[in-house]
Amino acid sequence: MVEPIQPLEETPEVADAVEDDVAVSAFITGGGPDEDTPEFLPPGAEPVVRTGAEQPWDPADLAVAQGKDPTPENVERARAELDRDGAAAIERTVP
Repeated sequence: MVEPIQPLEETPEVADAVEDDVAVSAFITGGGPDEDTPEFLPPGAEPVVRTGAEQPWDPADLAVAQGKDPTPENVERARAELDRDGAAAIERTVP
């Protein structure tokens, strides 16, 4: 006869863990924002967002960012794209 498997939540180990309300030092932080605790903005506040288009872009850099070799043809195509679309050309590639 096969013995039935006891549900995990009914094991003594889980019961001991539930009853233990001592803080685990590995989970204690300084109380401020960290990689696991985000900082929330107050209602109505706008977040500061940095995009790839905030820095100067060379047409050769845009061509490479698009996965192309910086050949004269690709650099010229990227230059035309930057002239035509401006920051939107960069945002499509490096958001």
